Amino acid sequence: MADLPIHTIVFEILTRLPAKDVGRSKSVCKQWYALLSTQDFVRIHCSRSLVSSNQRVLLIDDLMCSVRPIISKSNDYGPSSIVTFPFHHQNNDVSILSHLNGLLGVCLNHTYELLLWNPTTTAFKRLSTPDSHGFYINNLDAVGLYVDADDDYKVLHIKRRSGVLGVYVYSREVDSWRNIPFITRQEYLSPHFNWSAGTFCGGTLYFTVCECWLGGTKRVICFDVNSEQFKEISFPPVPSIGMVQGVLVNVKNELHMFASTGMFDMTIDLWTLQGDYWIKVLSCPPIPPISLSLWCDITHYVTNGNWFVMTKLGKLFTIEMDMKPFECFYPVSWFRGFKGAVFVQTIVSPSI
Repeated sequence: MADLPIHTIVFEILTRLPAKDVGRSKSVCKQWYALLSTQDFVRIHCSRSLVSSNQRVLLIDDLMCSVRPIISKSNDYGPSSIVTFPFHHQNNDVSILSHLNGLLGVCLNHTYELLLWNPTTTAFKRLSTPDSHGFYINNLDAVGLYVDADDDYKVLHIKRRSGVLGVYVYSREVDSWRNIPFITRQEYLSPHFNWSAGTFCGGTLYFTVCECWLGGTKRVICFDVNSEQFKEISFPPVPSIGMVQGVLVNVKNELHMFASTGMFDMTIDLWTLQGDYWIKVLSCPPIPPISLSLWCDITHYVTNGNWFVMTKLGKLFTIEMDMKPFECFYPVSWFRGFKGAVFVQTIVSPSI
């Protein structure tokens, strides 16, 4: 090891360490601290950290926040560790809005403030400003995190206030907000339309926009993060009978959607986006155990071929992609906590 060049040690060996071990390595000497803090090191380390073994589940309840590893072989969680919020908060106050490369977009419900938070390093950044930027209102706003071609982490914030829609971009590099134009249908200003959180995939942020769950207009809004242009594409051609919900997921840099339809017996179809058109990948038969009161959200994907589905009441299911449809869906675990996120442990900082 002593004969290896320092560049090889840092960029070929230390970039493969777990995020917490990188933090400990910074204390070896000033030279290591400086090299391990460069944006080049952080970028390479992040790219090598985006694997299923680094996925963690963050669970929030009224009293505490815990992080658990995912054991993909048994479709279960490992032992939990308690995480202390590094920012002031109240009980039942923290909502996770979006996630990307280890960073979580967070809203403090009692102040409406937006924050960027890395739960692995505990670093956070408040995005609110005296001129009213960086404040989020549930059911009216939408947020997405992305990285542009210059490796600048950014937040897209879509705000609806008194019939006026504003779109703002926060840049980590310059630590400020700016307004960008949004040219599309005026009816999307209405609070009757529900916007999803943004899903970043292939240089584009995607949002579902649904007029209501029972019938109504359903579209996908695409934001090209480099040209900063918006466009619309169609929703997958799913039946409009009963309730319809689409959940977007990035799988190996390909956009997928789980479209749930029905009333009391739900049917779930998996679609993938090719160009501007949706191709059906998988159809599950009606699944009686998931009733209307257990409406589902897809939480994450692991690379052994399994999808995980989390209901709003905290029940976790798995879908094995290589099995026949009637065999592939079954419950696997319970956990306590009604809010949380799945993230990858990285050293990406919420601020420069």
